Amino acid sequence: MALKRTNVYAEDSDLDLIKEAAARLGVAEAEIIREGIHRIALAHRVWDEPFVSDDETFDFGGPVGKDEIRAATTGAHAGQERHGQGDAA
Repeated sequence: MALKRTNVYAEDSDLDLIKEAAARLGVAEAEIIREGIHRIALAHRVWDEPFVSDDETFDFGGPVGKDEIRAATTGAHAGQERHGQGDAA
């Protein structure tokens, strides 16, 4: 990978965090900065095509709220306990 030099302005507090992380991990501060740049670049990448087509998705009939999620997870957990799968001992 070819590296290219650039200048950025950063808050002193952010630079302190980078310095601490680099020391803790035993890597150069530049490595922490490069990783951060790479992660944010990927996070803001715009894809030409969607990851999945409409045929590969599910329609659950609208937004799913926290109450529906809670009911589904507690119901599944209760079902596992009834079948003896919820106890690790």
